[in-house]
Amino acid sequence: MNRLLATTLAAAVALSTTTAFAGGPVLIEEEAEVVAEKPASSVGVLPLLLIPIILCVALCGGDDEEGSRIPPKD
Repeated sequence: MNRLLATTLAAAVALSTTTAFAGGPVLIEEEAEVVAEKPASSVGVLPLLLIPIILCVALCGGDDEEGSRIPPKD
């Protein structure tokens, strides 16, 4: 009787432990966000073209002085 009880208990423990760990542990891995970095030298052409144009407009400037429209006296 003890042998039958021990065998039944061992079988029940073996079956319950295998079904308890059947799926295994659940591991959730956090994915790192991948950000594509631009190279430092990718400034672009537009700012390189605009800087000399802005400097020329500021330094050359237009002549706002208009010539006198009154004819000189003879």
